[in-house]
Amino acid sequence: MLTKILPNNEHTIERVLRVVVGLGALSTVFVGPQSNWGLLGLIPLATGLIGSCPIYTALGFSTAGKK
Repeated sequence: MLTKILPNNEHTIERVLRVVVGLGALSTVFVGPQSNWGLLGLIPLATGLIGSCPIYTALGFSTAGKK
């Protein structure tokens, strides 16, 4: 059931990039411009850690490759 809701639809490289971008954006909450806009970094961070993108799921798209 969980694989229907959160299917693995991200390639490993994309997952790493999402985590890095998410952490970079999230760091702006604490250092640099100290803007709350950095909290948007939670979105790519979470999708990168989970390995599933809800937008990809809705569109039936996957970068994970064939299984």
